[in-house]
Amino acid sequence: MKNLFYLFIFITLCAGCNNDSGTDTEEALRIRLANKSQYLYESIRVNTSTGSVSFGDLSAMQESAYKEFELAYRYAFIELEIGGVIFTIQPIDYVGETPLKNGKYTYEIRANDSQDRYGKLSLSLVRDE
Repeated sequence: MKNLFYLFIFITLCAGCNNDSGTDTEEALRIRLANKSQYLYESIRVNTSTGSVSFGDLSAMQESAYKEFELAYRYAFIELEIGGVIFTIQPIDYVGETPLKNGKYTYEIRANDSQDRYGKLSLSLVRDE
């Protein structure tokens, strides 16, 4: 009977074991971009405090693949081209901001009719499930 008890404990402990190597998509901070405009976004670059991530081009109303980030916030420095003209979202700083927790997120980028380099684009963060 004692051996049966130990077998039960062993099986219970093994069932609770997790063999993840830390590479599961929910174990990392992953962000994709969504072009929420009528424009083609070209040469998209997202800068964070840990480096720059290139997203290439993104057609109107399309989403990119997820990319892994070491650290990111609810907004970011983003630079892209529309029709050969460079537009930028330029955060002033991240003072008081809390870093995003691991998981999947989408930066939705919208563009208005302005030709102002720093006024054309807007950014919204969406937590993906």
